Amino acid sequence: MHEHTPVLLGELLAALAVKADGWYCDATFGRGGHSAAVLAQLAESGRLIAFDRDSQAVVAGAERFAADPRFVIAHADFARLEAALAGVGVTRALDGVMFDLGVSSPQLDDPERGFSFLRDGPLDMRMDRRHGRSAAEWLAHARQEEIAEVIATLGEERFARRIARAIVTRRSAQPFERTLDLADVIAANVRSREPGKHPATRSFQALRMHVNGELAQLEAGLDAARKCLAPRGRLCAISFHSLEDRAVKRFMRRHASVDPMFAGLPSIPPSARPTLRVIGKAVHPTAAEILRNPRARSATLRVAERLDA
Repeated sequence: MHEHTPVLLGELLAALAVKADGWYCDATFGRGGHSAAVLAQLAESGRLIAFDRDSQAVVAGAERFAADPRFVIAHADFARLEAALAGVGVTRALDGVMFDLGVSSPQLDDPERGFSFLRDGPLDMRMDRRHGRSAAEWLAHARQEEIAEVIATLGEERFARRIARAIVTRRSAQPFERTLDLADVIAANVRSREPGKHPATRSFQALRMHVNGELAQLEAGLDAARKCLAPRGRLCAISFHSLEDRAVKRFMRRHASVDPMFAGLPSIPPSARPTLRVIGKAVHPTAAEILRNPRARSATLRVAERLDA
């Protein structure tokens, strides 16, 4: 099994305010670092329900916690969290839902998954290989303008047009099938380098987010989690990308405010009232954590609490 160090672990546990008899959901199990820490604080009556899009993560979780009756894991997409919970027999509201977004260390470290620009492997990038097109399939048919837009928008890459043009030119002679092949073409078309960052970082991030529909998934997952929370239940999201963090921040603020259509009116219908309360400010890893785990450097934790009905 690949090693995976959970990010912002102490901060997440404090944000969840774990109750011994509480019921919690880890919507992005990964390799279970956050789940293990929550389980350590639960009594026999507590429960932890975990989901992951990645079948390998589900197998790892089932093996790791096979002897723990408080734990259940299923292969499911957090965008369909309500149906996933019903599928494992959970009908009560939850005391907390946590998200650890993006790609996990085991996925990055396994070249066969196609996420890494440092290790050669098939150009796949799908979190769930049961569904959707791989990165190679998408790049083989996407228009140059579409490729440029994805890399510019999701990767915030200023050389997106140049990279897209190079990809389309090269694929006409030979399609992209391997990660290092694509990384080399991208690197050759990034004119200035960011210190400590591979020139293909932004483009690979953008392709991964596009192939997996991550921003749309995130919006749906956050809303599903909000609906599944009990009063005073906590919604916690750790993101590693500015676009993800922005989406989390806007979601929490939107649901912590009165619907603008009814703002200032003397009588506000229940459907327009706030359902969340933002807890504190964004939390970032300490310098000591970043030193121990460099992959934590871009992590941001945001927390909200479900209001009483």
